[in-house]
Amino acid sequence: MSEVKISAEPRTEFGKGGARRTRRAGLVPAVLYGHGEKPKHIALPVREFAAAIRKGGANQLFAIEVSDGTQVLALPKAIQRDPIRDTYEHVDLLLVRRGEKVTVEVPVQLTGEAAKDTLIVHDHDTLSVTADATKVPDHLEASIEGLEAGTQVTAADVELPTGVELAADPESTVASVTAAPTAEQLEATLPEVEEATAEAEAEAGEETAEGAETPAAEGEQAPVEAKTEA
Repeated sequence: MSEVKISAEPRTEFGKGGARRTRRAGLVPAVLYGHGEKPKHIALPVREFAAAIRKGGANQLFAIEVSDGTQVLALPKAIQRDPIRDTYEHVDLLLVRRGEKVTVEVPVQLTGEAAKDTLIVHDHDTLSVTADATKVPDHLEASIEGLEAGTQVTAADVELPTGVELAADPESTVASVTAAPTAEQLEATLPEVEEATAEAEAEAGEETAEGAETPAAEGEQAPVEAKTEA
C-alpha cells in the first residue's frame, strides 16, 4: 500500500475542551507512539485524513510531517468515530520503519458464488496477518465459488500476497456455507415471528403506560426537576 503524505500540527491543548476546539478548527486530535519514544500529541487535517482512510482503509500508511520538523511513518492503531455525527474523534498512530514487520487486522472479501440454494455467514470480517509496515494489503480474498452447504472457509483458505504471513489460527472460520431455508420452512416460522412481534409491542405499550407521568392534582405544585450544569 502506498503511503499518503499528510501535514500535522503539535497539539498543546488536552481534555474534552481542547479536543472540541481542535475539531472545530477542522482537525482531528491524534497521538504518535511506539519504538519506546514519548507519545507525541498532534492534530491532523480531518478532510485529508478521512479521504486517505476512505481510499486506503484502516491500515493506510501515513508519512506525517509535523510543523515542528518531525517526519515519521505511522499506521492507524485505533480510530475513534462518533457514530451519530460520523466524525473522527481521535486517532492513535503507531510509529513504524521501512522494512519493519507489523501485525494488523486486514479486511477479508469473499469472491465468487456458492452453490444454489445456500446462504453465506461471514464469521470474521478481518484476519490478523504479519507484513512489512510499508506493504500491508488493503484487503484479503477468499473464494466461495461453487461451495456446497456445510462447507467452511478457514483462515488457511485465504489468499495471502507475497511477504504476508498468517498470524491468526489457520483453523479459525472465516465464513460458513449453509442451506437456504425453503418456502415451507419460511411459512412455518412466520406465525412465530408475528407472535413474538405482537408480544414485544404489547410489552412496550405496558412499559409506556407504567412510565407515564401522573399530572399534579389541582392545587398541588408539580415537582421541579433539578438540572446540573455539565
